[in-house]
Amino acid sequence: MRLFAFATSLPLVLTMLAALFGGVWGALAVGYVTVLVFCLDRLVARMPRNPDPEAEFPAADPLLLALGLGHFIVLGLALAGVAGATGLSPAERLLLGIAAGLVAGQIAHPVAHELIHRGMRAKRRLGRLIYTSLLFGHHASAHLHVHHTHVATTADPSSARHGEGFYRYALRAWPGAFRAGLRAETRRHGGLSWRHPYVLYLGGAVAMVAGVAVLWGWQGLGALAFIAGYAQIQILLSDYVQHYGLSRASRAGGGYAPVGPAHSWNAPQWYSSAMTLNAPRHSDHHVTPQRPYPALQLRPDIMPVLPHSLPVMAVLALAPPLWRRVMDRRAARWRESSGEGLHDLAV
Repeated sequence: MRLFAFATSLPLVLTMLAALFGGVWGALAVGYVTVLVFCLDRLVARMPRNPDPEAEFPAADPLLLALGLGHFIVLGLALAGVAGATGLSPAERLLLGIAAGLVAGQIAHPVAHELIHRGMRAKRRLGRLIYTSLLFGHHASAHLHVHHTHVATTADPSSARHGEGFYRYALRAWPGAFRAGLRAETRRHGGLSWRHPYVLYLGGAVAMVAGVAVLWGWQGLGALAFIAGYAQIQILLSDYVQHYGLSRASRAGGGYAPVGPAHSWNAPQWYSSAMTLNAPRHSDHHVTPQRPYPALQLRPDIMPVLPHSLPVMAVLALAPPLWRRVMDRRAARWRESSGEGLHDLAV
């Protein structure tokens, strides 16, 4: 837990300092999430360790709550700084915006993801509010009620198909997840009502935009669009990378095989995993979604493993020809070895 706490909280602190004081702090915040994490993953040899899957981690949820509340502090300070309200130079504002977007996409997103899987309503609501603050509230509903049910099938907008480039995927997945989440929540709530989660998502987004406009004007809206847009791209990249080209076999009588370890890509790198709350141990999360993040298991013998860390693979996904050169044969070999149907998610 000490590693999780250090790896996740330090970039929040660096981004706060960048918002308050500018100077070298912005470069340090960006460098931490990008260069330092990459170097620690590559230079420090640590074998992935599987903790006792039944172990309890009393500090796991308090860390989530602290990081979740810290997200709103960082976001508020970053919006003010990028909007020019604190006197930062143009270069300092740019670095701050990049740092805030990285922190939102790589730390606030895993925090919110963990929170929406928790049993307590207050924790789930905090996770939804984090996504709503990034103008991406529908992800909470689409993830829980669409993605986890239909992952690795054509019914899931967030599962990337074999041969599908990231940009094509993003244009399909964003609206597709919005609509699928809306349909799922409408069925769950028996129609549209004031208790419908999309009231929170849309109303919260409108309130966020209006509040930023009142406080910082057009520059504030530009800052929000940059930070939220950057975060959303990273969230989409995460889903794209972790499910690219993997499919569940169709059953003769209809439906699909159950979700198993073979339906998500994983990464064993120690430090990026700690910074993202073990999000790269993605197969076990889908098989046991209620398992706390420190206890997630990694079994390379039965789980597909990415050739590089999750952040590095996200960068590769931005160049579709390079991505396909690295991943297409791996995905095809894994489907063949696991007996899954190649046709199910083919473009």
